[in-house]
Amino acid sequence: MPKIYLIDVTNRDGVQTSRIGLAKLEKTILNLFLNEMGVYQSELGFPFTNHEVNYINANLELAETGVLKPIVLSGWVRAVKEDIELALKLTKIKNLNISASVSDIMIKGKFRGKVNRRDVIKNMTEAADYAKENGIISLGVNAEDASRADLDFMIEFAAAAKEHGADRIRYCDTLGFDDPFTVYERIKKLAHTTQLPIELHCHNDLGMAVACSVAGAKAAVEAGVDAYINTCVNGIGERAGNADLASVILAVRKSSGFYQQNLLDERIDLSHCWRIGKYAAYAFGLPVSINQVAIGDNAFAHESGIHADGALKDAHNYELYDYRELGRGEPEIVETGRQITTGEYGGIKGFRNVYEKLEIAFKDEKEAVKILELVRYANVHTQKPLTDYELRFIAKYPDIARKIMTVTP
Repeated sequence: MPKIYLIDVTNRDGVQTSRIGLAKLEKTILNLFLNEMGVYQSELGFPFTNHEVNYINANLELAETGVLKPIVLSGWVRAVKEDIELALKLTKIKNLNISASVSDIMIKGKFRGKVNRRDVIKNMTEAADYAKENGIISLGVNAEDASRADLDFMIEFAAAAKEHGADRIRYCDTLGFDDPFTVYERIKKLAHTTQLPIELHCHNDLGMAVACSVAGAKAAVEAGVDAYINTCVNGIGERAGNADLASVILAVRKSSGFYQQNLLDERIDLSHCWRIGKYAAYAFGLPVSINQVAIGDNAFAHESGIHADGALKDAHNYELYDYRELGRGEPEIVETGRQITTGEYGGIKGFRNVYEKLEIAFKDEKEAVKILELVRYANVHTQKPLTDYELRFIAKYPDIARKIMTVTP
């Protein structure tokens, strides 16, 4: 039976969101959390972009040493030889998604008559051949604006991608144009005809990114191929966002049409939802909406008399799933007395106090000073107080942390 896997794109599409972003250290922590959560793949960034190179190579080193395993780390490039060539020159990336526009609206509007449908397929297949010939292990081919593309051309494009070594076709609902009914029908025909695994990349411009992702995945599975849903933590992403990671997991695990089918990748651990959602909110500097699925403050709050009474008698009366499944339930303790912190201008005494609270000891003063210097740089790097996760990471992997934070203009 085909399965549904998750490919999180927070560190690629999420950070493209206007007016916000993540420091490279924060992107790394998200990769670690995604790995612990059981997410199949993280699209970690742009391997042809200079300021991403050290971060990407450092994360690939973490993968090589088993720290970031079994998650697959992939990069995004345009479906042109030059991007792939540069990515392979600058990084050790072995998994890529190459992207081409497939709708007539974009082909005409972006290329102004210089490119036609035939050229799109020719350029994509040449790029795919080059990638496979030069050591790329897993290759996804992105069909940008697939939801507005002619379906017969989409099928032709996907078939050509398969013939030239693509492992998956990414159906991109780039403008959030699809609805659950159209995407189901289109994906069903695309998957049935090509028998190529399908990635669903849905945007939330009409508020249906999760619904379309799940409907498309259902169609792919019913057509006999694996489905890969692209997600972003907290639904972050360009314009109105992408499909929310926690919402997708819950939809496939808990909704009426799915909960008995056991289609979701068994490695997914729902108990990490709370931690990763809260961390991403802090890292992006975006507060969690009070009614956000799974991690919003009101997700398990009851005030109406009838609801409160029913929930107290039996939580299942008014709660579809248990908050503890998400990793919620622990009290959040906020210190209101004396606080010693460390950061950009921190000294060795305060620094040691902070790490002692984390039960981390240093073998000597030299090691402590080395980590303090990295913590100072990390505070400059993130421009916000460091979390316990980040402090622990720096102490455990100082050389990797240094590489992640090194950006040379």
